[in-house]
Amino acid sequence: MGAQPGSPLVLASASPRRRQLLLQIGLVPDEICSPEIDEAPLKGEEPGNLAIRLALGKAKQVGKERQGTFVLAADTVVACGRRILPKANTEDDARTCLRLLSGRRHRVHSGVAVIDPQLNSRTRMVTTVVSFKRLETREVDAYVASKEWRGKAGGYAIQGRAAMFVQWLRGSYSGVVGLPLYETAAMLSGVGYPVFDAQCRSEAGVGDD
Repeated sequence: MGAQPGSPLVLASASPRRRQLLLQIGLVPDEICSPEIDEAPLKGEEPGNLAIRLALGKAKQVGKERQGTFVLAADTVVACGRRILPKANTEDDARTCLRLLSGRRHRVHSGVAVIDPQLNSRTRMVTTVVSFKRLETREVDAYVASKEWRGKAGGYAIQGRAAMFVQWLRGSYSGVVGLPLYETAAMLSGVGYPVFDAQCRSEAGVGDD
């Protein structure tokens, strides 16, 4: 069976960044859910595998609760080598991350999972390489004082003040922000979600608050 006409799109994330990224390509989720799952990495787990596992876990949890919908979930993991950096919740977290990233390349792994109304799932992992300049102490202090790092994987937000730390990037900029848009649109289309019809509805004002 294919998707039923009008099957809603549920974004399995409370992240305002992911919602804004979807809006950038004209997609408005019909519902937003914030699944609660354990995000701790398993022993010896590779960063990319963690990103995929978490994204799929979120999608499956919401898919069971919101049957008959398309569910989109994502997770972002920042890593220096095989070392997984935390989502910074304290100033110490942020400083530790920034010291590790200073003057080095690191990888941002963006895991995306989509579940269709029949609970079939697809996943994709997009890896982006980011190179930071060598950070001075005053730059780290100023960034930590900005509080922009709160809740951010790797302790920084590339779409904010941390943009001035980035020397170059290879891969998906939107993936570093929180959702690789090219891959996401392709995956939604691939499972039968009417991406272009949804964009037309959005442009016509349907779904606006």
